[in-house]
Amino acid sequence: MNPVDYTALDETLEIMAPMGPNLSNGFSNHAPMAIEAMCAMGRADAVMPWFEGYRHWLVPRHTRVARLTNDNWRAARGDLRRTEDWFEFFRNEFEERPWQSVLDDWAARLAPGLMAAATHGVIRTGHATRTLALENTPARRRELADGLAYWAADYLPLPAVRHTGARAKPSDAIACVQMTPPEIRRGNFGAFTDALARLDSFPPFNGTLDAVDTTGDPSAFLSDLTATFARVFLANAHDTYTTIAFVHAVTGPSALRPILPFLGDKTARAALAYAWQTAAAMYATFGTHADLSHPDEVKVGNQDELIERAIECGDEHAIKFTEVCLREHALKPDPAFLAAASHAIRMLSDAT
Repeated sequence: MNPVDYTALDETLEIMAPMGPNLSNGFSNHAPMAIEAMCAMGRADAVMPWFEGYRHWLVPRHTRVARLTNDNWRAARGDLRRTEDWFEFFRNEFEERPWQSVLDDWAARLAPGLMAAATHGVIRTGHATRTLALENTPARRRELADGLAYWAADYLPLPAVRHTGARAKPSDAIACVQMTPPEIRRGNFGAFTDALARLDSFPPFNGTLDAVDTTGDPSAFLSDLTATFARVFLANAHDTYTTIAFVHAVTGPSALRPILPFLGDKTARAALAYAWQTAAAMYATFGTHADLSHPDEVKVGNQDELIERAIECGDEHAIKFTEVCLREHALKPDPAFLAAASHAIRMLSDAT
């Protein structure tokens, strides 16, 4: 695996500066995230060829509605019309104080809505945070403002009834997550968040938030969480729709990893609980198989081969997911990560 190479990042971020968070087809703009992932995997050489094939989907930013302030922001949280208002708000915040301080404050306020834009808000924030930690540039600050704005405007809390927290790891608690029954799943859902809304009428999900123990080492918790949902992915990603859904059950929680060093202890532990709840929501909504025991059966090549296959596939989810799986595997090796990346590349290559 090549060393990280961010030489192509700021140039492409500047090109994308006038573009909004969604594409012409209504889906999330993955370009900043996929490009950062390629740079993290040492493949800056692949950025511009990939971007040239993707940029025709980009559309300009929307117009602003009204100015946001520290006094009126609550009414705009979760209002999709206000994305550009949020973007300007965060850009102004970065002018007034360090980005680390802004991130700490707003992660606390936004963590309960970590499902925002099917986790793309926190994912984009995580990618931007990682680059800013390496070098503080105007383009990277602007990208962090875009990530936080997307998270705030699409803020989506999941149903939860608070109770005494459990003492379980995600790998143990997953057995207690109930899948929604067929009568709740009926209907056609274009967006993941439409399907996830059905959890509001599924009381067994309400206790999920407090089903895990976040009082230990945050990094170890994230490793257990992402490995667990890599196995969930392998057991349940059987077509393009479920592949993309369960990709986010890993990439969403993993996006917290570069953010955690800049968060206070209380905020960090709350964010971990919400990351678990978010991934569990994907499982409860889209899962069909509970047997998570056989990731070793999937044959994979070496890491460079996985990276090359992901870039050749060209799908933005395959690229981002491969980077996350390799990163998590490097921190705590688990064959499920490499197997999941290989499976995702195959499924998404078949779809293109």
